[in-house]
Amino acid sequence: MQRIFLDTNIVIDFLGERENFYEPAAKVLTLADQKKIRIYTSPSSVSNAYYLLSKYENAKVALEKIRKFKLICSLSIMDGEVVEKAINSGFKDFEDAMQYFSAIATNCDVIITRNEKDFKNALIPVMDAESYLQTLKK
Repeated sequence: MQRIFLDTNIVIDFLGERENFYEPAAKVLTLADQKKIRIYTSPSSVSNAYYLLSKYENAKVALEKIRKFKLICSLSIMDGEVVEKAINSGFKDFEDAMQYFSAIATNCDVIITRNEKDFKNALIPVMDAESYLQTLKK
C-alpha cells in the first residue's frame, strides 16, 4: 500500500475546507478512508492545523476536526534525527526540511503539497493533490 505524506497546507486545506483546495485534498483522504492508501502527516502539521483552525472556528470544533482526521491519518516520525537532518540540509525553509525528513524517516512514497518548488531536491516524488490523483488514473 502506498504511503503518502501530507504537507501542512494540504491538512489545512482539508480541515479548513479551503475554497479551491478542499476538493482534491478530500479526494486523497477518501482514498485513505477506503484503505487504498495510507496517509501520514507530521505532529507539527497537526498542531499548526489546530492553531489556524481555532483562530477561525470554535476551539472545540477545531479539536473535533483534528480528532476525526487522526482516525484516518497516521503521524510521521519527528525525532532528533529528523531535526538534525533538517538543520544540516540545503533547504531554504526549515519547516519544509522538517516535513521532508519526517516523510523520509516514515518511508513515505510521495509528498503531497501545494508548495512543490520548496522540495526541488527531494528524492521521492512531490506533487499537489490534483497531480497525485491524476497519477492514479494512468
